Amino acid sequence: MATVYREILIEADPEGIWAAIRDWGEVHHNLAPEFVADTQVEGDVRVVTFADGTVVHELIVSLDDDLRRIAYSVVGGSMAVSHHNASMQVFAEAGGRSRFVWVTDVQPHSLAEPIAAMVDQGIRVIRRTLEAAAPTS
Repeated sequence: MATVYREILIEADPEGIWAAIRDWGEVHHNLAPEFVADTQVEGDVRVVTFADGTVVHELIVSLDDDLRRIAYSVVGGSMAVSHHNASMQVFAEAGGRSRFVWVTDVQPHSLAEPIAAMVDQGIRVIRRTLEAAAPTS
């Protein structure tokens, strides 16, 4: 199994970031609009269509407001994974900034590089989107 771990600072309040992440059926609007083309919710599964046409069915495993953390697992779609589990979490940092952590465990190991490339692209869009939406002081 491979782990893709990314951590970035975002110039935005953690509560605002968490609100965008927590609204898990609106990823294509509030979190990563250039990266995700559409999100549909079917019970506790969200069907995510990425801009490149990849479709994944993600089971929401945990949504924790106290920890500002969401965990999800790919359970279907066009990506051939035998195991996928990911989490996104937001931590408060000094000066009204936030630390955003995205961890993905995936198998087979051969998917580590393609998943890492997707995460890298997604995290750039997420940062840009959230910083643009943050109130200026």
